[in-house]
Amino acid sequence: MLRDDLRALWTEPRPPGAPGRVWRDWALLAAGLGGVVLEAALREDVVWRPVAVVFAVWLCVLPLWRRTHPLAMVALGFGAMILLQVASLVAAPREPVGLYTGVVVLVLVYALPRWGSGREVVLGGLVILAAFALSVVTDDTPAVDQVVGFAFLLLPAVIGASVRFRETARERQLERVRSRERERLARELHDTVAHHVSAMVIRAQAGRVVAGTDPAAAVEALEGVEEEGARTLEEMRAMVATLRDGGAGAELAPPAGVADLKRLVRAPGGRLRVDLGLAGELDALPPAVDAAVYRIVQESVTNAMRHAVDATEVVVRVTGEPQRVRVTVRDDGVRAGRGRDGYGLAGLRERAALLGGQLRAGPGADQGWRVEAELPRRREDSGVHPRAHR
Repeated sequence: MLRDDLRALWTEPRPPGAPGRVWRDWALLAAGLGGVVLEAALREDVVWRPVAVVFAVWLCVLPLWRRTHPLAMVALGFGAMILLQVASLVAAPREPVGLYTGVVVLVLVYALPRWGSGREVVLGGLVILAAFALSVVTDDTPAVDQVVGFAFLLLPAVIGASVRFRETARERQLERVRSRERERLARELHDTVAHHVSAMVIRAQAGRVVAGTDPAAAVEALEGVEEEGARTLEEMRAMVATLRDGGAGAELAPPAGVADLKRLVRAPGGRLRVDLGLAGELDALPPAVDAAVYRIVQESVTNAMRHAVDATEVVVRVTGEPQRVRVTVRDDGVRAGRGRDGYGLAGLRERAALLGGQLRAGPGADQGWRVEAELPRRREDSGVHPRAHR
């Protein structure tokens, strides 16, 4: 069991999405270099002043690459510390060599478990422990101070590992939400295919019955079969990317759509008034788009009920245009919390993207929270369009 855990740690990849340099990196560099200048100018007890200044500047520069090369930066930073400790051991100066600004090296300790792979974490941890062990040997520091120093050195690594675990757990939860959204779409695909295929079978049976006596009616029935087949292919291609193993056994319940929005906005009956406005052509939406509009409004109104502080009204607008459907939901309250999207919005973004559309959510221009979505009536890459009725 322990061997398996160690192997899993050793093969753990780097977390995805490591950002490049941001303004905080340059602010940290400026603060570090400013501290070096002040300390070198004001402190009178600096041992080996030129060496200490160069060493501190070196440590201040290394964090610029801490996310993309965490192991290399730890090796360069703590390797330089080891060399300086060896030189101090040989020359035996009266006081420790270095500036207090060198505490910036703790940023590298944080970045190693936060952004490094398992292999990098292990190797970098060995370098850090080697530097600390050498400092224990060379310094005449009481044991209590050494323990406190080790805890102080270890704290950033613990924080970095905690942040990484939290972000990883959130990503896994988001992936589960996306998977559930794909399963819902797969169920809707089942309903769409069942509906159209049933219609095709009925029309084919009718055409066979009248083929001998009324050829024109038989031709009309075949045209109906062709139209239903084209519509079915269009819906299937719009959602086929959502199919996953195991989704076929899910509950097959007819999805709600635009026609159910009036009942939806009456259902809460709470402190908020919901103003629903429907405009444009909304009667002949593809089932997947129809269900997506309902889900977007449902999730947005629910979020407003839960999180919009001091809100009095939620305004819902659904507009059917020739090529797309636009959905806007906004409230007039104050958004509670840090403003991070919840798992529900993540699922809606996944659904909108799979249908070829997009969804945006964020603070409104004046107040409250605003959700906007654009969904195409049909995917442009479907390649199949229903024929018009003759």
